Amino acid sequence: MKQILQNLKTGELEVAEVPPPPAQPGHLLIQTRCSLISTGTERALVSFAKSSLISKARQQPDKVKQVIEKLKTDGLLQTFHSVFARLDEPLPLGYCNCGTVIEVGQGVEGFNIGDRVVSNGPHAEIVCVPRNLCARVPDEVSDEQAVFTVLASIGLQGIRLITPTFGETIVVFGLGLIGLICVQLLRNCGCKVIGIDLDKSKLELAQKFGARIINVPNGADPVKAAMTYSDGKGVDGVLITASAKNDAIIHQSAQMCHKRGRIVLVGVVDMKLDRTDFYEKELSFQVSCSYGPGRYDSNYEEKGADYPYAFVRWTEQRNLEAILNSIAAGTLDVNDLISDRIPQTEAVRAYKMLTDGPHRLALILTYPSEQTKLESTVPTAVEFIKSSSTTKVVAGVIGAGNFAKLTLLPILSSLDVRLKSVADINAVSSAHAARKFGFEQATNDYKQLLDDPEINTVFITTRHNLHAKMTIEALGAGKHVYVEKPLCTNDKDLPDVKRTYEKANDRQLLVGFNRRFSPHAEKMRSLLSPRTQPMCITAVVNAGEIPVDNWIQDKSIGGGRIIGEGCHWIDLMRYLVGNRIVSVNATMIGESQGVGVRGDKVSVTLAFEDGSIGTLHYFANGHRSYPKEKLEVFCEGKILYLDNFRKLRGYGWSNFRKMNLFKQDKGHSAEVHSFTERIVRGGQALIPFEEIENVTLAGFAAVESAEGTGRVKI
Repeated sequence: MKQILQNLKTGELEVAEVPPPPAQPGHLLIQTRCSLISTGTERALVSFAKSSLISKARQQPDKVKQVIEKLKTDGLLQTFHSVFARLDEPLPLGYCNCGTVIEVGQGVEGFNIGDRVVSNGPHAEIVCVPRNLCARVPDEVSDEQAVFTVLASIGLQGIRLITPTFGETIVVFGLGLIGLICVQLLRNCGCKVIGIDLDKSKLELAQKFGARIINVPNGADPVKAAMTYSDGKGVDGVLITASAKNDAIIHQSAQMCHKRGRIVLVGVVDMKLDRTDFYEKELSFQVSCSYGPGRYDSNYEEKGADYPYAFVRWTEQRNLEAILNSIAAGTLDVNDLISDRIPQTEAVRAYKMLTDGPHRLALILTYPSEQTKLESTVPTAVEFIKSSSTTKVVAGVIGAGNFAKLTLLPILSSLDVRLKSVADINAVSSAHAARKFGFEQATNDYKQLLDDPEINTVFITTRHNLHAKMTIEALGAGKHVYVEKPLCTNDKDLPDVKRTYEKANDRQLLVGFNRRFSPHAEKMRSLLSPRTQPMCITAVVNAGEIPVDNWIQDKSIGGGRIIGEGCHWIDLMRYLVGNRIVSVNATMIGESQGVGVRGDKVSVTLAFEDGSIGTLHYFANGHRSYPKEKLEVFCEGKILYLDNFRKLRGYGWSNFRKMNLFKQDKGHSAEVHSFTERIVRGGQALIPFEEIENVTLAGFAAVESAEGTGRVKI
């Protein structure tokens, strides 16, 4: 299928061929009939993408600070590699979609195949959208009218926040698409509306919709005119739907309000508030969040958990329905807002019209009337010539998230490996990864990789809860398997993985414990191997805070941070000691207001079979400017100190003092290279399954112990 993508680094816009999204539980699969280009948001995105790197940096000062802090801890090359890789990500454009339901996901009620619906889906022939972000279109409403629904809901939410009452005077500052819709909605509430804009054609439309206008282009003073139109008393409220790079609009809005007036920001303006403006009049100011309650709440949007009707009357979905009902009743007119209709295949031309013609309002993209074929696999321009290849590794990658695109795929593309296919439920991610790193095809169905007889090696980099299942399936299909840590998120899956691996004969299985493959870890292991006494290890991980609603924190998906990430350092200590972990004792931070998640502020003590002890301090409550990882080893009167996988220091060693690297090296490249070499040459597993099992069980034990059971034997 075709989808419109924007490259943030180059500014290039394309109508790309990508696999269609598969139907997901709780979602609707929708064949697009038309979509609306948002002249505000999307023009800003396109302009941002086409700007220089310096301009991008100026527009995102918070991101610049993060880059500087990363430079201090990770080094120049690693930082710039990460920054440019993220800028190279394609951005799907669009969020105003109207189409026909072609598949209803598991657990969805109230929708049927064939229903016309609106959604916040992107500019793509097929979209997959959570049920709470969809609304059925009444028969009286055309596709072109319905496609304004999401955009109009943004304005409606701003109006709900400003709480207009019959007879009040409300100013709409900025008469783009949202502003002109708000003029009509406020008039429907019985309000007197004043419209302000710099564009004469938009002022004329606002006047047609019943607003009194302030003609700024002709020299009218917004504050004086608003005071005149409100009989010198000041307006009741100002709804800012404009976009500006200064704070003049906020200042003028405050000046034209009467005492205790309300100001709501829907657009994007500088917010350097003058205290005097707000103090003397006791003004209220609020920023509106998109379409309404539920926005950015994963429980509502992704998991479909609705808010109680009586307590949250207007959610995102109910706002969509209200707009559709208003259009159906004829109280909201969007027909006059349409400037052009352009086929989706000519989207590049459409966006050029958008940026070249600021007076245009709605640009509607049209789509083929026949149903798009749901081909789950899309070939790229890469052609593999079998007769000229000697490689024995034919790779398929499941999961095209950040780790895959920033770390794994660049390494794979540098090796003597045939890159056959990338699978991801996110069609844009799989298609971009396939093209960028030279894979022959992209797909939305990972089982196609498992069924492909040419693919003999599968790399699994999905969310953690899928690792065990996919590892079992891949081994069962006769593939060599590299699976990112953790191998599994619960002890019920581990025996199943073990049984499948034992039946897999000569198949290689490697869990992504990359740190043991780093040059520093290998050097430490060689220095420590002659020891005859137990050692003491301390690892301090400045993990950084992750929001509580992030999937990693969800035990059913990510397993929590100790199981999902702490296993790295448990494995590293297991590798350095060279002996089995026999017991685990862990403590997490105590309950207190403001602590947030407790399971990512934990101290874990490992006892090893040879008497060694290891302590992992995994803390998410530090500052990002401090190095992320430090490790100290005390043994036989000597010390090794590892600083963030860039510097290793030795104290008391006659044959070693230091080992410094120009850039951080956590062992990823050596790990993947060694894995592919082992497949070609054969031999024992790079990490014996007994060690993988021991480390995995230690992670489970750490969580169990931290939750109050005390010391746990393994």
